[in-house]
Amino acid sequence: MKPVEIYTTPICGYCTAAKRLLSNKGVEFTEYNVMTSPEKRTEMTQRSNGGRTVPQIFIDGKAIGGCDELFGLEGDNVLDKMLA
Repeated sequence: MKPVEIYTTPICGYCTAAKRLLSNKGVEFTEYNVMTSPEKRTEMTQRSNGGRTVPQIFIDGKAIGGCDELFGLEGDNVLDKMLA
């Protein structure tokens, strides 16, 4: 399975939903809390080409966007292929 990274904050409902979807699919991910690590917020913004909202999700190093995009990939039956 390809590596998944997700930039989050603990007060973000969209972050929780995205993490729940990934966990329910058995996907292990690396989580970065941008609230407690300001340098991670800067890193997130750079890696996502200016994305400032959380979550920002990366699959195999590629930015896929946030929660809506993650659920869109799942709804289009493409997420499993991206993760494989």
